[in-house]
Amino acid sequence: MTQPLISLRGIGRSFQAGDETIPVLQGVDLDIRAGELVAIIGASGSGKSTLMNILGLLDRPSTGSYRFAGRDVAELEPDEQAQLRRAHFGFIFQRYQLLGDLDAVENVEIPAIYAGEARGRRRLRAEELLRKLGLAERMDHRPGELSGGQQQRVSVARALMNGGEVILADEPTGALDTRSGEELIQLLLDLNRQGHTIIVVTHDPKVAAHAHRVIEISDGRIIADNGATSPIPEPLPAPPKPGTGLAAALRRQGESFHMALKAMLAHRVRSFLTMLGIIIGIASVVLVVALGNGSQEKVLENISSLGTNTITVRPGSGFGRRDSGRIRTLMPSDARAIAQQDYALGSSPAVNMSRTVVVGSVSATTQINGVSGDYFSVHNYTTVDGDIFDDSDVQALSQVAVIDEDARSTFFPGGADPIGQVLMIGEVPARVIGVVRAGGATFGPTALNVWLPYTTVMSRVTGQSYLSSIGVRIADNYDMQDAQERITQLLIQRHGSEDFWLQNSDTIRSTLTSTMQTMTLLIAAIAVISLVVGGIGVMNIMLVSVTERTREIGVRVAVGARRADIVSQFLIEAVLVCLVGGVLGILTAVGLGQVIGALTSEIRLAFSGVAIVVAFLSSTLIGITFGFLPARAAAKLDPVVALNRE
Repeated sequence: MTQPLISLRGIGRSFQAGDETIPVLQGVDLDIRAGELVAIIGASGSGKSTLMNILGLLDRPSTGSYRFAGRDVAELEPDEQAQLRRAHFGFIFQRYQLLGDLDAVENVEIPAIYAGEARGRRRLRAEELLRKLGLAERMDHRPGELSGGQQQRVSVARALMNGGEVILADEPTGALDTRSGEELIQLLLDLNRQGHTIIVVTHDPKVAAHAHRVIEISDGRIIADNGATSPIPEPLPAPPKPGTGLAAALRRQGESFHMALKAMLAHRVRSFLTMLGIIIGIASVVLVVALGNGSQEKVLENISSLGTNTITVRPGSGFGRRDSGRIRTLMPSDARAIAQQDYALGSSPAVNMSRTVVVGSVSATTQINGVSGDYFSVHNYTTVDGDIFDDSDVQALSQVAVIDEDARSTFFPGGADPIGQVLMIGEVPARVIGVVRAGGATFGPTALNVWLPYTTVMSRVTGQSYLSSIGVRIADNYDMQDAQERITQLLIQRHGSEDFWLQNSDTIRSTLTSTMQTMTLLIAAIAVISLVVGGIGVMNIMLVSVTERTREIGVRVAVGARRADIVSQFLIEAVLVCLVGGVLGILTAVGLGQVIGALTSEIRLAFSGVAIVVAFLSSTLIGITFGFLPARAAAKLDPVVALNRE
């Protein structure tokens, strides 16, 4: 006698219910030869469905051994068991177990997808099977659009897709009307005559009457087996080997991508809500970095416009020190001495104070600046009307004034011409000869500014002999640090001590740049938190998705999906969600940047290609990181547990 295709020895299966162990199968010995049509009958709860699940490698026995074609199934790895299901078994479930998002052809194709068969070949075979089963007009219909009998025929076609050497049918007529049930029985008989081994689990004696062999099971034990009662057809030839190698693996990955995309499109709202956290996180990171870069660029431009080679000498020991007001050793002669050095392009003494200025009926508190003619070139001011004073005005103590645009609009409203008009600075009159505009930013509180020759201010307004500061413009080809050291040495020689401090515009630049970078990193770190929160949201949604689609996972595993196939599909879904969310986040950030730029010129956004690439890679990493755990959880589900999950 030929070796049995299926051989069970001492098979037992028990389940744990709290502290109690419930036996469902006990000491089952069974041999089934290729080509047999076997009916397993028994009352509900007798263990017949559990036996069928073990035969189809959907469940694992607690005790005993199971050999298929001489191979001990217990020694096979999960992926090897999947290969057995894929190559040898076809399942016809009582509840059809079709995937609702796929049409009839796509449902039939699934086993061939996991076998690595090319798309064109498998589609032709799926369509051929459906035509043979009388569903030529219903191929593009989804399960919800098919009758029960039609869905069961799709299930039969799926079972035959990879050959279906052994077809396991669990209560195949249980959900069908009488006519559909009879048609299905005739179909199974035809398949058996063609050489398929058919194992039918049923409680209906009329169905069992068509079998070559009837096995009755009760309380988990076989109590009757009538053996073969009719000739057994010649079995099918060995099924073709599934696609192997790199090409088949690439096809499976491509199909995983296709199925993941189809699942996302089938649940658009859920997919979008999953993306939302990623969109917000990516947009936040890109916008924050753009805002930081733009602000930094603007600050650097403003500093550059003030003159990157400017050094200011001030009395005291440092910025904000209280002793600066008491030290009065900075003199006009110091400015003249510095101006004579080879590193100085210009030197401007400055005297500053606040006074009330009156023009006609208008009066306002104004910053009075006593400077030399070099001041405006040293500090990069542009003349917009009239002219500025020069060294002859300084020497003559001329009562002439230059004002800024804010002062012009305040004292000469309505577009009145200020040139030649007289300002009253206290009791000192000064004639306006020019209007200037700052070439860049001004630091500190905004004020109305009036400039006069410093000699005029010192002799006629304040009566002081000392300076508030000296501005020095350094030659372009001269090292700023060297110039700073030489100014320091010169003034120490003149004063006998270091009762002054120097402010270098490059120092301001570096300090502000460092501060802006720190702030950008801080805010970006906060934005990254939103990315992490979005990633956790992805993981939660994927876990919910796994729970919702547990039965789908069971069907895919039952028809031969490897664990890697399930991981790939769910992982690809997570990565796709995050990638699409990343792209939408970047587009959102750029779009908001355009809107902000159109609404105001005060805020500058400078988008960084590096930040966009990093954000895009981050979204991919989030998808992989937070999608892996749900994907792995999905892949580890036992087929029988997944199929029976409500």
